[in-house]
Amino acid sequence: MLSLQSHTFDLPLKHPFTISRSTIYVQPTLVVELSDGTHHGYGEATTNDYYGMTLDRMVKAIESVRSTVESIQAVNPNEIFESVRVQLADEPFALCALDQAVYDLWGKQKGKPVYELWGLDPNDAPRSNFTIGIDSIAAMIAKLEEAPGWPTYKIKLGTKHDIEIVEQLRQHTDAKFRVDANCGWTVPETITNSHRLRELGVEFIEQPLPADQVEESREVFQKSALPIIADESCIVEDDVDHCAGRFHGVNIKLVKCGGMTPAKRMIQRARELNMKAMVGCMTESSVGISAIAQLAPLLDYVDMDGAALLANDIASGVDVQKGVCHFPTANGNGVTLTPK
Repeated sequence: MLSLQSHTFDLPLKHPFTISRSTIYVQPTLVVELSDGTHHGYGEATTNDYYGMTLDRMVKAIESVRSTVESIQAVNPNEIFESVRVQLADEPFALCALDQAVYDLWGKQKGKPVYELWGLDPNDAPRSNFTIGIDSIAAMIAKLEEAPGWPTYKIKLGTKHDIEIVEQLRQHTDAKFRVDANCGWTVPETITNSHRLRELGVEFIEQPLPADQVEESREVFQKSALPIIADESCIVEDDVDHCAGRFHGVNIKLVKCGGMTPAKRMIQRARELNMKAMVGCMTESSVGISAIAQLAPLLDYVDMDGAALLANDIASGVDVQKGVCHFPTANGNGVTLTPK
């Protein structure tokens, strides 16, 4: 018989984390635990003001499907996802935490990592970037130097000094850069910036325009000197098709789409549409990062440094060191929750 529990945590960050629209110092997060009495599966979803996702809202959503989940006899991720998908249609963050917990439990019951059950080779996983949040230029340089040796750094932009920021950071590393404006630019800014950023060794630009600027994104797609990757414009499965002809690739977030089950389908659809596939993280613990890692061999790019930004983790699992995923010997997603 299955039992379902919700755990809430505050994740302290090493540094304040700023993007174009907000700053956080502590990240509240929900961890869902699904147990068969012997094995324990864990999944995670962080709170998010932009999407209106609070801890109370997510916990209530999990409680709303408790009877459905606990009545299930056999752990099958796809079947469990379908059994709660409609009821949690407006609660993708909670659905994500549950879906991850199901996969973690499923793999532990089967005695294999999820990536192996999917027929994937972890050696195919691309290396992750390390994210530098918006700050003073001196502070951003200090953050970069505090995390040396990563193959790629993702730089959060959306200020009046974006090009200067990248120019200054470039003086301190030869690593690849990616930039993420988090909807903070205009069409002319994006097109103009793309040419200078290409000269500065930037690989791509992530979500430069607000998500509702559909026609504007087509112009940027056609005129940018760098590939454009969708983030806020690619939330759920249907969005992948809408991104074709407007973006060169999509950055899929598990919490936004509802978990590993839909994310895997979105990756496949992006491939069919000849777009690059990326999965990104929130500022989350090793619970969520370990779930992303199972999908990593399917990807062109991955952003899974969330746990590396924390002052203290709440779990062990996949460990990302200087961009490389180190998979544990544990099965499922490989998660072990650290006792409070």
